[in-house]
Amino acid sequence: MRRRNFTASIAAFALAQSTLRGAVAQPAPFALQLGSNAADDVTPVLWAQHSGMFAKAGLTVDIQKFTSGSAVTAAVIGGALDVGKSSLLPLISARNHGVPVKLLAPGEIWLSEAPISGMVVLKDSPITSARDLNGKIMPTPSLRDIVETSSRAWIDANGGDSKTVRFVEMPSAAVLAALLDGRVAAATLSNPYFGNVAASGKVRILSRPEDAIAKRFMITAWFATESYIERNRDALARYVQIIQQSATYTNAHHAETVPVTAPFWGLEPAVLAGMTRSYVGSVVDVRDIQPVIDAALKYDIIDKPLDAQQMISSVALHPR
Repeated sequence: MRRRNFTASIAAFALAQSTLRGAVAQPAPFALQLGSNAADDVTPVLWAQHSGMFAKAGLTVDIQKFTSGSAVTAAVIGGALDVGKSSLLPLISARNHGVPVKLLAPGEIWLSEAPISGMVVLKDSPITSARDLNGKIMPTPSLRDIVETSSRAWIDANGGDSKTVRFVEMPSAAVLAALLDGRVAAATLSNPYFGNVAASGKVRILSRPEDAIAKRFMITAWFATESYIERNRDALARYVQIIQQSATYTNAHHAETVPVTAPFWGLEPAVLAGMTRSYVGSVVDVRDIQPVIDAALKYDIIDKPLDAQQMISSVALHPR
């Protein structure tokens, strides 16, 4: 009897040790606080969360919605967020002014063959060329942003003089009314506003201004501060890997992502399903960054040249 009890005790001890080792081998999930404005290029993150990809990689992700990329950038720099997504242009400006931010993964990539924005004028507008915009007023969501910069680049490249054009801050949702009232002469819009305005039947497309920067370039990116990256390299490397895998999948399966992305963006699923969707990059390529830096220098957003490689973090995935 004592022998059986001893054997049972040994077996129980062995099981307890095995269970303990298994528990030790499973570290607690790493928590990431993310921030983004409501836009289509957040789809890979939403999908990775929805499908369990983050959980399988040992990450718990909380995605907070902000009204603008500038608010996200301020929250990351101030430590309220771990990782954020912003337009590339203000990140270039921040880096140029010594703010220690670096890119982790791409967001939206402008592809000339799959445009998701355009410059529009009223259907009966006399404006037919870049020169016709000289001396006119145009709206932009934020001064010196990619909308203003690409619009200036297109005007200058096509016979106009962007120095004579006055840009005023205006929410994209208010642009069609401003066109109809004559308060602005033309406007560059991105989806969903571009799609909605174009579908109104009241405007025509004058140009694709982004093509004046490059046929392909990075519009937005996920980023963090250098100090946060260095302290959390392993977790961020896992995050970047999952984003790459998710972007590759979601770029090819837009219809599946509609129920996941539409609520975050605040759109009706049918509206999102009918739009040309954003192409989200899977690797950080200097060739997608440098054209934006060059435009920023040309239009005095930065005051000295910047090597795109200096923008990229050590955990970012590069082209093979």
